Amino acid sequence: MLLDHCRHRRSCDHVLLGVPVNLVTIVVLSRGKCGLSTCTTRYLVTMAAADLLVVITEVILRRINAYYFPWSFLDITPVCTVIYLLSRVATDCSVWFTVTFTFDRFVAICCQKLKTKYCTGRTAAVVLATSCILLCSKNVPFYFTVKPVYIIDNVPWLCLTIPSYYTEPGWVGFDWFDKVLTPLLPFAVILLLNAMTVRHILVASRVRKRLRGESKGENGSDPEMESRKKSVILLFTISGSFILLWLVIVIDFLYYSIAGITPGDYNVSLYTFAQVGYMLQNLSCCTNTFIYGVTQSKFREQLKSTVKYPLTSIIQFINKQNN
Repeated sequence: MLLDHCRHRRSCDHVLLGVPVNLVTIVVLSRGKCGLSTCTTRYLVTMAAADLLVVITEVILRRINAYYFPWSFLDITPVCTVIYLLSRVATDCSVWFTVTFTFDRFVAICCQKLKTKYCTGRTAAVVLATSCILLCSKNVPFYFTVKPVYIIDNVPWLCLTIPSYYTEPGWVGFDWFDKVLTPLLPFAVILLLNAMTVRHILVASRVRKRLRGESKGENGSDPEMESRKKSVILLFTISGSFILLWLVIVIDFLYYSIAGITPGDYNVSLYTFAQVGYMLQNLSCCTNTFIYGVTQSKFREQLKSTVKYPLTSIIQFINKQNN
């Protein structure tokens, strides 16, 4: 158990890279020079902000604090309860912002009549704000699932999930609702939208080839299909990464629900499996910048420019002082 604890602590240290990574992503995308539409930029910036909030609340304020600063102010029950709620909201937002982005790309590629009305910066802002409000409301009941572990001098310390959360029908139903909403339903929606998008692109590609005469052996570039290809690569890598990194958490939930046991009764192997799931879930908040860099050439250019800017400014300042 101690060895697993140390491994998970090191994994948390690695996830800390998500703070500068997501900050740089927000800065680069906010400049609007990556060749992306306004609505796409808003979705990606908001996804990076949600990922950053997950790293801050779940990794820094909860995991890192527990490992390196035990019995601090953050361990008082009311404080750690609020942090726990913020972590859940941030995680839900990170997941569902991925879903809204997937739907936006589906509309942009497959629904040309709806595209002009839906794929706008204003619609993106409304969708993201509404999603955030609904997800905040959905997580309010979690405030009542936490109890203190110790009460010292009338001060409650630490946060522990009440045992009845895994046994009482009401809480069990709420747990199913929570897991279905995040991430089971997003899994299904993303897979369905991606399948429909691929089908539409294949059909459209065959039609365009016939119209352009390429099916008769003529060669030529198609800017429209190239644009769609780049959008699909970005979409599939983001949604595919999400599904893979959340898969272990889903398996763990299905296991303890079907087996009728609580995570508190896990043996070493099951506990390790669950902790790996949490590690991968947190890691999913650090992968999008890498995905942007691999799939988007303009993002790579802007990233290099952003990283070089402080150094260039310092050199220019020194040269002015010397002159």
